[in-house]
Amino acid sequence: MKTNLITREGYNKLKQELDFLWKEERPEVTKKVTWAASLGDRSENADYQYNKKRLREIDRRVRYLRKRLELVQVVDYSPQQDGKVFFGAWVEIENEAGEVKAFRIVGPDEIYGRNDYISIDSPMARALLKKEVDDEFEVTTPTGKKEWFVNSIRYQ
Repeated sequence: MKTNLITREGYNKLKQELDFLWKEERPEVTKKVTWAASLGDRSENADYQYNKKRLREIDRRVRYLRKRLELVQVVDYSPQQDGKVFFGAWVEIENEAGEVKAFRIVGPDEIYGRNDYISIDSPMARALLKKEVDDEFEVTTPTGKKEWFVNSIRYQ
């Protein structure tokens, strides 16, 4: 199940992608398809076939983004969150072996292409919620239970 939460930055990024695809890339690809179609035989026209496929990909992504942007709820930082782990927090944790990890807890739409973001739906994020600095918590992983300690929490 996907949580419908998103940070302000994540929402703006999805909105920019939608605007770019709809206002810039789609009109350009449409022109290429029209030009390639005017050349005649479409069955052996690589320009036509490639750009027609690209147009379908753009339309699919635009439909997804429009639906998703309607569903998501933007969560902005609140000073009341200070000192505890909530959505949007940058967290540094450490285990007994001294392994340190740092990441931000964000919505599932924001994690792609980022190694320093984890989804609010992940077991690690769920275990971290409402924890404070120096708290100890346990995460159940496929390899067993792991213990971690919260080193720091920040929101900016």
